[in-house]
Amino acid sequence: MAVCDPGRGWHEMGPIRPPSEGRDNSLLLRVTRNCPWNRCTFCRTYKNRPYSVRSVAEIKADIETVKMLADGLRESAWRSGAAGMIDQQAVTDFIERHPALYDTDRNEPQTVRNRLQSLFNVAAWLSSGARTVFLQDANAPQIRTADLVEILNYLRALFPSIERITSYARSKTIARKPLTALKELKRAGLERLHIGFESGCNEVLAAIKKGTTVEEQIAAGCQTKAAGITLSEYQMPGVGGRRWSEKHALESARALSEINPDFIRLRSFVPRRGSPLFEQARAGDFTPLSEDETVAEIGLFVENLDCQSYLVSDQMCNLLWEIEGWLPEDKPRILKIIRDYLARPRHERLKLQLERRLSSYLGIGGRLEGELWRQVQEARRAAERNSPDAESRVAEILNIIKPSFV
Repeated sequence: MAVCDPGRGWHEMGPIRPPSEGRDNSLLLRVTRNCPWNRCTFCRTYKNRPYSVRSVAEIKADIETVKMLADGLRESAWRSGAAGMIDQQAVTDFIERHPALYDTDRNEPQTVRNRLQSLFNVAAWLSSGARTVFLQDANAPQIRTADLVEILNYLRALFPSIERITSYARSKTIARKPLTALKELKRAGLERLHIGFESGCNEVLAAIKKGTTVEEQIAAGCQTKAAGITLSEYQMPGVGGRRWSEKHALESARALSEINPDFIRLRSFVPRRGSPLFEQARAGDFTPLSEDETVAEIGLFVENLDCQSYLVSDQMCNLLWEIEGWLPEDKPRILKIIRDYLARPRHERLKLQLERRLSSYLGIGGRLEGELWRQVQEARRAAERNSPDAESRVAEILNIIKPSFV
């Protein structure tokens, strides 16, 4: 069989995607670069990176590259004796058959990295059935509807196996888009939108410079649902700080109950290093909630939700990963998880905080060595003994490691 021509050998990908798309090994396809708003004070992802829209021709070329990589990997999966399975052996065979693409003596190191990242993304996607695609970066529906429809149609024409195409979106963008345009995108294959709701409290939205109002949040959510597009809303416990905690919880529950999204995903606020809100907290202009206060706020939020949504806590910024279930039927069980945690003795809560936050930190490549290692051991001993300084010692560790969370 002839060796495929994979073109430049890589398709462009952005920096992030939802955890659910990672679990599904979605193909990552970059439609826009970075964020058109890029002023939210809690976010550091796109800071100092200019926003731009990629041309339809560029994106189609990337889709063609994915197609050629996919065809080549399928060929390798048979050549390598893997019986058609896309595994490490198939990937290795593909690389060996294309030395001109992956040889560091012939290519710039960054080019090789791009090609390998692209190859691994396509291989993981194929191994999962090539069913799901995520359009990057922060707001793909920002582009002209006709252009996005053309991209979606081309993608599905080359890959008939695709079952779901999803994207991040801003509430303001979706609220302004005609319902007819959203329905057109749905017909072209856009199945789900992930919207950064954050809060249903206008004071909080203004404070974090979200660039939208709760009225626009509700309009965008209702528009999405009316178009038949699955809606995933991201709510951010703690982002109102101590000043707005109660109002943030209650008004977020009210707004999301009115929207009635398919998914509500908790993303507890973590002051990430490099974000404006991290600097505000350091300067004393913003008072973050403690772990226990955040959990209590989530309890108030859940208690006041009145919708038929799937609630999930699927990101490392959340302390209680086990908060998950259908509303309203699973609400009593979810509230029991929260109340049981808050009813634990102080030292048990501190030990759980330390254990789970360290697990996340190590999971993203953090290292415990030197002074940090010593501090962690002291905090563990203090928590186990329920020492008077246990809370401050654990808080010191969390303040060091949590700002690096992704």
